[in-house]
Amino acid sequence: MGDSLNPALLGRIGTRSAAQTELVTRRDIRKYAIATRQRLPKYLAGDEAPPLFHVALFWPVLPVEQLAPDGVAIDTMFPPVENRRPMAGGLKIDYHRPIRPGDVLTATRTLANIHEKQGSSGTLVFIEVLMQVVNAAGEPVLTETTTRIMR
Repeated sequence: MGDSLNPALLGRIGTRSAAQTELVTRRDIRKYAIATRQRLPKYLAGDEAPPLFHVALFWPVLPVEQLAPDGVAIDTMFPPVENRRPMAGGLKIDYHRPIRPGDVLTATRTLANIHEKQGSSGTLVFIEVLMQVVNAAGEPVLTETTTRIMR
């Protein structure tokens, strides 16, 4: 265990967020499809949500003063690591069923893992957050793993 991976930081593994439930509307699907320049009629008509639609669906709506300098909400699921800067490390999404208008989706996020790897410029800390999204029947809709690298 390196200096960055102290017991308090590692003790946060397994921390879960409160469940967040959102209603999917045809209008929201259509707006997202147009904004992301989708071409398939099923997306443009709002019959099915395009890939990555869910990302913004679960973002908090906050006043500008509460946003980070880059304009995004501060994600408390990713703990800060002393003397390190965060950077995007990847996004892996497994879709289990399409998202359609009228779906009531519930997302729960879990701090799944924190580990180190040796990079060319020194030790890197990898933090992984798992988000599981289910529909009103409890059926899995998607599973997303977001990785942030602290360098």
